Amino acid sequence: MAAALGFSPQLHAREVELPTIAVVGEGERAMAKQPGSVSRLSKQDLELAQPASTQDALKAVPGIVVRDEDGYGFIPNIGMRGLNPNRSQKLLVLEDGVPVAPGLFLANESYYSPRIERMESIEVLKGAAGLRYGPTTIGGVINYKTKKPEEGVKVTGKAGTHGYRLLGLDAGGVTSSGDAVGGISLVTAEGDGLRNNGFKMNDVVLKGGMALGDRQWLSAKLSYYDNDINTSYVGLRPSEYRNDPSKNPAPDDYFLTNRTSFDLNHEWDIRPDVKLQTVAYWSQLERDYWRREVAARTAEGTTFKPCGGSVNCMVGRNRSFEMMGADSRLFVNFDGFGIRNEAELGVRLHRDKLSNQTVSSKTDPNARTGTLTGDDSQEADSVAFYGQNRFLLTETVATTLGLRIESYDQKRRNELTQASGQSSNTEVMPGLGVTWQLSPQAQLFAGAYKAFSPAMVATAISSSGQNQELDAERSNNVEVGIRGTVNRWQYEATAFQMDFSNQIVPQSESGGVGATVTNAGKTLNRGVETAVGFDFGQGWRLNANATYVPTARYNSQKVVSGVDRQGNRLPYAPELVANLGVSYRQGAFQGSVFAHHTSQQYVDPENTRTESVDGRRGLIPAFTTFNLSANYTLSKQVKFFGTVRNLFDKKYIASRNPDGIFPGAERHVEVGMSYKF
Repeated sequence: MAAALGFSPQLHAREVELPTIAVVGEGERAMAKQPGSVSRLSKQDLELAQPASTQDALKAVPGIVVRDEDGYGFIPNIGMRGLNPNRSQKLLVLEDGVPVAPGLFLANESYYSPRIERMESIEVLKGAAGLRYGPTTIGGVINYKTKKPEEGVKVTGKAGTHGYRLLGLDAGGVTSSGDAVGGISLVTAEGDGLRNNGFKMNDVVLKGGMALGDRQWLSAKLSYYDNDINTSYVGLRPSEYRNDPSKNPAPDDYFLTNRTSFDLNHEWDIRPDVKLQTVAYWSQLERDYWRREVAARTAEGTTFKPCGGSVNCMVGRNRSFEMMGADSRLFVNFDGFGIRNEAELGVRLHRDKLSNQTVSSKTDPNARTGTLTGDDSQEADSVAFYGQNRFLLTETVATTLGLRIESYDQKRRNELTQASGQSSNTEVMPGLGVTWQLSPQAQLFAGAYKAFSPAMVATAISSSGQNQELDAERSNNVEVGIRGTVNRWQYEATAFQMDFSNQIVPQSESGGVGATVTNAGKTLNRGVETAVGFDFGQGWRLNANATYVPTARYNSQKVVSGVDRQGNRLPYAPELVANLGVSYRQGAFQGSVFAHHTSQQYVDPENTRTESVDGRRGLIPAFTTFNLSANYTLSKQVKFFGTVRNLFDKKYIASRNPDGIFPGAERHVEVGMSYKF
């Protein structure tokens, strides 16, 4: 590839930096500018932990709770600070500054998660500064940063239990002038699945860029992903979980996904204190979910409708998304008001399209075609203006004032009945943050902002075209914290509050069978998160964090089916999530032991404690798991690595949603090696 592209395999003194939108930025100074809680997983952190997926990596970040569904993180469920992790709907997920969700204003459920194998680092930002990046920033912003192309060719192979095997290729090069760089990252993997839910996945990324003169740079990224997973919304029933937790209760159900995306970044250093960054993006995601229709649920198992020709037995919920947009940001550093200022002004145009079809078969349990029984099309257009200014009041005190205005139109059309409708909304979101460097060892930060998440089209507009007048989710968020470094210690502690004026109970089955679409009223999340790191010396290091959310409750009277939920705890809001990791690095060897604890959780607004007959309701007990990882660099070319997840094979319930018990992943062993030419 390097030869074909005219690249030289030799090293060059000049390193090409590909322009991209970073949420936090590199270095301690970039983190210190943020008036909110910040976490960053570096390349070294990811190499040490060897996570199975991006959401597996995020377990090490304070404030985050992950709900396991398939065992490998293909379908991500990520929550923040006591917010429901269902399909990652309460936070904004980006890759290189570009939205990952298939439709921000149509259906922001995450049916796809970027693969961890392509990642260089991960940024997590909470607080008012997140307003710059879009709607759905109530919980915060996660930004996956993809790897930069490196010169040479690297081949990676892995094998593990449950039939797991992976082959990866990374290749790249730099032009002889040093002004352009390009590369490819390819991963193909398959396995029998941790619950006999086999998968076959391919992921390809082409990435490159070049300098346009001395002050402009251009980069492009093209990615393709496909994955066929034998997984279902149907979980285990109580007897199945006790007797055979690795059973696949719905062997005919398949989640079929393919996604193509393209990003184009441009950066122009107009002059030393003025920079313009622009990204144009497009993606298309096809998600076909073929599921056998449930006939009955008992404690012993699930029975499905027969494919005898009389009733629909196999139904495909098939969705095709298209998303495109352009985001341009002007950064200006200037002297004004008698002080130094750092300003950012931007505009974003964004469009979503969705075709949502239901296809049914009465005769074939392996159907991929059938009778069209539902055909729904949706569109959304938005324009956002945002700006913030960081006032450097003194050498130690800075305040950041920001504002985002988001205007969006949503349309829905029933292609079978021709009924249609639309809805228009404008949201104004102010934010204020402060940082105060008390000493070289301590910085105080505080912020307050208004956040919102738009009501999805399927809930905002009925199938008959009626505007349901379903309000957007709105929350007033406040946080106060301190961070710093003292000798060998690193620390951060943050107190936070998210006060919802309205929270929407999800309609989709992924939110739990029987979920009701409604303006759920006021809710309140309040807690504290902490993180510490200590370098013992001689290669030993400890990292620990904990998130304690004593308050995550319905805060207004809302009677549903005769039950008043006021004061009840929110579903999937564990009171305590804690992580402890000990690592050792010496010469060519590094290894770590990582412990993860999640306290008990309710799964429904009624806070049902006793397990229901079908397993869909009932308390989820607390659980603790351990991971062990190690790697050894034999030479500049050869590296060996291995990991054991759920080291002690802990049997636990990860979820009762969407429909039954989903066990946590059992013990899984992987070993592998890489060779770089």
